[in-house]
Amino acid sequence: MKKLFIIFLIISSCSDKSQQKEIKTNQTEIDFTTVFEKSEGVETATYQETIAYYQDLADRYAEISIQNIGETDSGTPLHIVTLNMDGSGDNFEQLRQNHRIILVNNGIHPGESDGIDATMMLFRDFAQRKIETPKNTVVVTIPIYNVGGSLNRNSTSRTNQNGPKEYGFRGNARNYDLNRDFIKADTKNAQTFAKIFHLVQPDIFIDNHVSNGADYQYTLTHLFTQHNKLGGELGDYMHTEMMPKLEQKLETKSWDITPYVNVFNRTPDSGFTQFLDTPRYSTGYTALFNTLGMMIETHMLKPYKQRVEGTYELMKSMIELTEEQGDKISELRKKQEKLWSVGKSYPLSWTVDSTKTSTLNFKGYEGEMIPSNLTGSKRLKYDRTKPFTKEITYHNHFKPVDSVLIPKAYIIPQGWHHIIKLLQLNNVEMAQLQNDTTLTVESYKIANYETRKTPYEGHYSHYNTSITSTEEKVTFKEGDVMISTDQKAVRYLLETLEPTAPDSFFNWNFFDTILQQKEGFSPYVWEDNAEELLKRNPKLQIEYNIMVSYDEDFANNWYTQLDWLHKKSKHYESAHLQYPIYRLK
Repeated sequence: MKKLFIIFLIISSCSDKSQQKEIKTNQTEIDFTTVFEKSEGVETATYQETIAYYQDLADRYAEISIQNIGETDSGTPLHIVTLNMDGSGDNFEQLRQNHRIILVNNGIHPGESDGIDATMMLFRDFAQRKIETPKNTVVVTIPIYNVGGSLNRNSTSRTNQNGPKEYGFRGNARNYDLNRDFIKADTKNAQTFAKIFHLVQPDIFIDNHVSNGADYQYTLTHLFTQHNKLGGELGDYMHTEMMPKLEQKLETKSWDITPYVNVFNRTPDSGFTQFLDTPRYSTGYTALFNTLGMMIETHMLKPYKQRVEGTYELMKSMIELTEEQGDKISELRKKQEKLWSVGKSYPLSWTVDSTKTSTLNFKGYEGEMIPSNLTGSKRLKYDRTKPFTKEITYHNHFKPVDSVLIPKAYIIPQGWHHIIKLLQLNNVEMAQLQNDTTLTVESYKIANYETRKTPYEGHYSHYNTSITSTEEKVTFKEGDVMISTDQKAVRYLLETLEPTAPDSFFNWNFFDTILQQKEGFSPYVWEDNAEELLKRNPKLQIEYNIMVSYDEDFANNWYTQLDWLHKKSKHYESAHLQYPIYRLK
């Protein structure tokens, strides 16, 4: 009897939910006017209002679905909303067969809320057929990525920005800037983003922002991932076709756009350099998986209404372009998967190529350095009564300055489980050794590195790292992990596991335990042994004499001399500065 009652309750509950959904779906009185529109373009929706809005859209329109996808540092979940105009749902494995997918990220810096409001209106207008709808393109959005920052609303922290009235804070619930966290993934937000990204596997990625920096006439600027760094035919396509076609589309809609104005405390009319998005940033990360990425950067000083409307039109134009160019984009992305293979040279770091530049017909304002009434020093002052249009130099070509030959595989001892988990999070294919195995591998020692003197996003990160390389036989244990580079994640592997790469796991402090020597010596004990060491090793004695003769600091520091000799002896621990990931050539 009790079982029958429980079954009755379940059936009744399901029936009620189905009935409720049917009633809600049939409602015509739901008001889909956004907070932004109701306020006449001066307010942005809260996190709760945003999620409720998409939930109502999903309940009303079969073309839209919403799902709770994972955790954030705030304890409040992250969602994705999918717009699929043929109503066939959100099974991404199936959708990829005959659709292109665009992933839109909003509210990574919740004070930069333009994309939050623009995407809400765009999804509604597509669902209601107010604008031409995409036939072969699915659009997925993260409504608000930095949930903790969005919940921390204020009206003062965006000192330079012209609206909205209230907005979220740049730091997340643990005060991380999430647009520096994509590789290191310190936050639950970034870990959930990786889950979303590899679930969706977008062809195109858009991250909506608001700029800081110079003053100029444009409302819209774009920041595409750097095309040389993206590489191959895909990089060429982005630079020579996608970007110009997008600009042309916006021009026909009377929306001027220019590349992101990468200038601070000077006027841009002397020219500027393209921003280099390393993998810590969203578009740098997505590029590692051959996704065409761009940031929309609206201008902070333009009215909020104008910025949101511009973001709307830019996203709409990118969707139109994807509809037109979808087959080509798919073909180029597939070819790009074969670009990096074993034995090829892979560029790890980049610098501006001054031999190649572009010219922008730039619309700016005259500016000059004038005496400051406050500080007495010179200050920058723009004059909006003096607009100009002039040709300026844009440095948008980069060249590699450091590279590495791609190995057949990397081998990671199982003790470095934190690294292994990060790789697994990013769909890296790997296999565990079934037996203890001795292999001839390339081994790295950390030769030099510098460390930041101030904290940066939870780390005192390293830079200017250099290594020495040797070939040696190493015995690995059963359960250690071997990772072939013949896989989609090859670029991710190279950018994280090669210690000299700017955003490598080494440079983000994940291997700092190897930098500390664990065993030392007592000078009064070691000094007698050091004398014996030199007597038994004439070559070392000569090397020591040269150091004393030509290095004054060495000659005047007895402890440095003993330490140097200790490091030349069998007593020096092999783990010190030994990079624990090995390369199989």
